[in-house]
Amino acid sequence: MITTMRKYVNMLLLPAIVAVSSCGLDNYDAPESKLQGRVVYNGEPVGVRGTGEAIQLQLYQDGYELRNPIPVYVGQDGTFEAKLFDGEYKLVTRDNNGPWVNDRDTTVINVKGTANVDIEVTPFFALSNVQLSLSGNNVNASFQIDEVAGGRAIDYVMVLVSKTSYVDDVSYTARVDIRDIAAGSTIAETLDLTNNADFKAGKPLFARVGLRPAGKDQAIYSQVVRLR
Repeated sequence: MITTMRKYVNMLLLPAIVAVSSCGLDNYDAPESKLQGRVVYNGEPVGVRGTGEAIQLQLYQDGYELRNPIPVYVGQDGTFEAKLFDGEYKLVTRDNNGPWVNDRDTTVINVKGTANVDIEVTPFFALSNVQLSLSGNNVNASFQIDEVAGGRAIDYVMVLVSKTSYVDDVSYTARVDIRDIAAGSTIAETLDLTNNADFKAGKPLFARVGLRPAGKDQAIYSQVVRLR
């Protein structure tokens, strides 16, 4: 999702000014430069929930009286993008948001034209060797659970199917949850779609796997696979 910031926009939100007319906002140029990047682990993008603006980075810019962060929302494939004015910004992860260690190291970015940046995170767990396929009425899933940071149990693992390319624990048409599993496990699971209305209607099908660490607000996901 593209985040648009108008220069000094917070200063324009005083009630007296808002009451006059919104036309005054037209006196300020829209930002034309672009920040784009990825949230990564070991150089690979981290899959997250993409709906509901669930995963957020925060931008700060020194030199202004108002210090509210500029939200930058992360897509389900781990990418992000924001339209900004030229200048120096500080980028951090949102506090206690995401399936990774809460390390809010600051990345300083000089934006002029287009700036690219990767934000490295340390997830508690990673999903590897993910295989998702459709066989008859069944979605077959297999994957490996790898412990990365340690210090957390696994709350549950999900196999999710959606009729759109947005697949997560909120946007799905079918799911199966797997509990009481440990890091290092190799999982094989089948999701039966025989009675699923979207499946029977011939809708497109997309799938991915998610893992929710205990005590965290979000799951880590594999990348989305189209099944049909």
